[in-house]
Amino acid sequence: MEGERNGSSAALTKIPAIKFKKLFINGEFVDSISGKTFETIDPRTGEVIARVAEGGKDDVDLAVKAAREAFDHGPWPRLSGSARARILMKLADLINENAQELAALDTIDAGKLFSWGKAKDIPGAADLLRYYAGAADKIHGETLKMSGEFQAYTLLEPIGVVGHIIPWNYPTTMFFLKVSPALAAGCTMVVKPAEQTPLSALYYAHLAKQAGIPDGVLNVITGFGRTAGKAMCSHMEIDKISFTGSTEVGRLVMQAAATSNLKQVSLELGGKSPLIIFDDADIDKATHLALLGALFNKGEICVAGSRVFVQEGIYDEFVKKLLEKAKSWVVGDPFDPSVRQGPQVDKIQFEKILSYIEHGKREGATLLTGGKRHGKKGYYIQPTIFTNVTVTK
Repeated sequence: MEGERNGSSAALTKIPAIKFKKLFINGEFVDSISGKTFETIDPRTGEVIARVAEGGKDDVDLAVKAAREAFDHGPWPRLSGSARARILMKLADLINENAQELAALDTIDAGKLFSWGKAKDIPGAADLLRYYAGAADKIHGETLKMSGEFQAYTLLEPIGVVGHIIPWNYPTTMFFLKVSPALAAGCTMVVKPAEQTPLSALYYAHLAKQAGIPDGVLNVITGFGRTAGKAMCSHMEIDKISFTGSTEVGRLVMQAAATSNLKQVSLELGGKSPLIIFDDADIDKATHLALLGALFNKGEICVAGSRVFVQEGIYDEFVKKLLEKAKSWVVGDPFDPSVRQGPQVDKIQFEKILSYIEHGKREGATLLTGGKRHGKKGYYIQPTIFTNVTVTK
């Protein structure tokens, strides 16, 4: 397909050594109690990057115990907001200092574009930390005017031990979207990164210790949703769970929270976002945004514009220009700065997308371009456009 390439990543950047492959509990990297490990795969090649400790229920128990001790008796919730802010600012600086290595980890683990990660995702994570660090000393209560000789006030306090379950499509951004406000508020936590993308989360745990975050405040359990994630959602000593992922799993998270200690739950679940384009639109701009909306981050994004509705007056011209742009969209090694689309995160997602393409063909939609695997190695898929799609309720 025009615009596609395969490149040698070794010639483009130095692949980082995998320094952290164990669970991070109470300020230390430790093996899982079972001794089990699992493979994390480079989606560019389908080959194993490293074997990472597989945490289970017993490991979650240890991590929660450490987080509970750190919350009930440790310094973190008792520090002033300004003191917590200084530590978070130091962590942000450490992230910036290690941006290249962190971006490379997300590239070999998630297939994300290295240039984007280095310029956007990693600095963005540091900025998130700085934003919430700025809020740490501004968490106030209120004094309430009462009738009669009474005085009333409210006091905002950290909720306690929080469980964060991170998705695989944005391993860095989602880590800090969840962890930053919880740290600023004085909470302690257990974080489970997606099993597809565990590497950068472990590196961030290392940097957090370097920054001065006390032991037990930030714990990272690598493992699977059906074991470690399930144990977190039903744990009686976790006060809140934050989950980003599929609607199907979100229901299970709510059920586990309800049947355990009725912990609070925050969910960010999947969507199917449409882009609607009218006759008076700038077609060049509209086709650019439509393609970007569908293919940015290889389509692995909850707000992807995966459906496009075009008014009849510009439909033919829109489709023609969209097709031209799609054929020039460069697919290949995500370390290559000229590449716009890397591989899908893993074999499961790769095969699922290809199955959806076949389903579209069977349903009678017109395949304009793409629809096939790109290359012979790794989990690359050609940019794919269907027209004449039947809309069903």
